[in-house]
Amino acid sequence: MALPSRILLWKLVLLQSSAVLLHSGSSVPAAAGSSVVSESAVSWAAGARAVLRCQSPRMVWTQDRLHDRQRVLHWDLRGPGGGPARRLLDLYSAGEQRVYEVRDRGRLELSASAFDDGNFSLLIRAVEETDAGLYTCNLHHHYCHLYESLAVRLEVTDGPPATPAYWDGEKEVLAVARGAPALLTCVNRGHVWTDRHVEEAQQVVHWDRQPPGVPHDRADRLLDLYGSGERRAYGPLFLRDRVAVGADAFERGDFSLRIEPLEVADEGTYSCHLHHHYCGLHERRVFHLTVAEPHAEPPPRGSPGNGSSHSGAPGPDPTLARGHNVINVIVPESRAHFFQQLGYVLATLLLFILLLVTVLLAARRRRGGYEYSDQKSGNSKGKDVNLAEFAVAAGDQMLYGSEDIQLDYKNNILKERAELAHSPLPAKYIDLDKGFRKENCK
Repeated sequence: MALPSRILLWKLVLLQSSAVLLHSGSSVPAAAGSSVVSESAVSWAAGARAVLRCQSPRMVWTQDRLHDRQRVLHWDLRGPGGGPARRLLDLYSAGEQRVYEVRDRGRLELSASAFDDGNFSLLIRAVEETDAGLYTCNLHHHYCHLYESLAVRLEVTDGPPATPAYWDGEKEVLAVARGAPALLTCVNRGHVWTDRHVEEAQQVVHWDRQPPGVPHDRADRLLDLYGSGERRAYGPLFLRDRVAVGADAFERGDFSLRIEPLEVADEGTYSCHLHHHYCGLHERRVFHLTVAEPHAEPPPRGSPGNGSSHSGAPGPDPTLARGHNVINVIVPESRAHFFQQLGYVLATLLLFILLLVTVLLAARRRRGGYEYSDQKSGNSKGKDVNLAEFAVAAGDQMLYGSEDIQLDYKNNILKERAELAHSPLPAKYIDLDKGFRKENCK
């Protein structure tokens, strides 16, 4: 028994060093964005009750009241001659293990911590001739609706095999001598199959609304629903009080949105996002809602239109729908817009400063002119004007008149004319005594 024990120990070490994962698309983490599973256009009249259906049984929390997540492991065997496969044993995530045939009890073993460490390998203590065939390791997650499978072929030889294990292109083939232990490897350490995550904290439902003309990435959040029971409401006040989702949404898997009463301003695109991070569920359902005008009701028999009443009060106009005027303003987020607005502000501020400086300089110059005129008028009043100061010396004029101007003339005639022009006139002699004598004689 020393050799089989060594072989078993070697296989266990090999199992811990290299894990063979199950091939399944469901175990791959979901993409960040939700996949659109349905898109529809709906229409109601204003004032009616609108119901946007959003249902998924995979989001039902009460399916797993025992909190064991209903995970089950099955090992099946199909003989070399074909035929239907027979069930060997089951292992539940709660810890219960069941072996179907009596002869396999004590020979077939599974790890008790399989759903903790993800090691679902099957150990056969002593291989018999009837153990040869195709083994399948089946993992079922009834809560998340996941089904994964891995196949391993076992061949029983009379002596030590030349090739203990090889890959045939589709599955692993294991050759074991009769009476030796065999370890059929099946490892899946995905978080769905282990107890490493809290499920109720990873169930989220969102309802978004896009007003007409607004893209999906700018949608407004209306509601947030969590599997733990927490709820958050967003959106405009006129719409927040009229939308609701059932209180038992996670118990029935029904997250339909009710809008009552419906108004014209409620038109737009509504999106229901279902996220189950534990199960890898990410779905989105889109509804294009249009609101029609309310149907005009015929006037009653007692109305003025039928001539049976003479009341002059006009009735309400049925064509006017009750609603709210909503203006969607999209503010650009580029830096160029910010610098453009900043330039406008700085230019306006600079223009104001220049205007203020101009006004101050003009006021200062005008004030200086007034002071100069006052000073000049004060000086003229306080000083007597002496006409003697403005007397001009006659000698200067005579000196200028008697000054000879040396000019070069072509002939003597021009020279004489110039001298006559510059020479002073002969002084006129006035005899004052003569006039005085004439008066005395008279």
